[in-house]
Amino acid sequence: MTEIFRPAADAPPAEPVVVAIDGPAGSGKSSVAKQAARELGYGYLDTGAAYRALAWHALAHGADTSDSTAVLDVSGDFDYAISLDPDAYWVRVGTTDVTEAIREPRVTDAVSGVARVPPVRESVNALFRSLVAHSGRPGVVVEGRDITTVVAPEAPVRILLTAAPEVRAARRSAELTSHDAAAIAEALHRRDASDSKVVDFLTAAPGVAVVDSTDLDFDQTVAAVLDVVRATLRQAQRPVGARSETDGDGGAR
Repeated sequence: MTEIFRPAADAPPAEPVVVAIDGPAGSGKSSVAKQAARELGYGYLDTGAAYRALAWHALAHGADTSDSTAVLDVSGDFDYAISLDPDAYWVRVGTTDVTEAIREPRVTDAVSGVARVPPVRESVNALFRSLVAHSGRPGVVVEGRDITTVVAPEAPVRILLTAAPEVRAARRSAELTSHDAAAIAEALHRRDASDSKVVDFLTAAPGVAVVDSTDLDFDQTVAAVLDVVRATLRQAQRPVGARSETDGDGGAR
């Protein structure tokens, strides 16, 4: 699997503030995390995109994503790149822009098979940490399925963003207007059931704040997340949405 970010050998690792956001499919993690990153002046890392991109890559090569060996074989030439800019977001596999393609239902159905392979998760999780550490930004909002417990368990801000299943299905249906609402609800249910065998993304670990957006609109959900971020960093006496004046390399300390 190709590493997508290689910092210069003489560049000291940055120490950005990490805002870790977990949650089930359809909870609004991506859109909320991206907007929160904009308002904080942070980078944005969609970790699910890596697994989706690998699933797309596997399908493009005719691999059976339910076969761990096949997934490992095809991951050997997985050339992946992602933007951390919330205002210029893209995902590429090799020279192909797959930003939209990885959201297709066929890819969604294949993601769990890819994500459940332990060596793949270990490699991808290490990649996430490297991307964050060398982002050159004062902070990065990282969202996904096991961010608060596995990828960034020591993050100063950890949030579980959730919502009632019927609300999540309705929101996803609104996004995918060309798909049947009942089919979308069933797909979300299958995805949750499959992914829950790999990670627990429905229960907040100790120290993780819960933001339930069931009765909140988008702006209210973003505001609730920002309230948690600012209150937590203020309590920890960390910079909020700005670079430290004494930090010359752009990291927040």
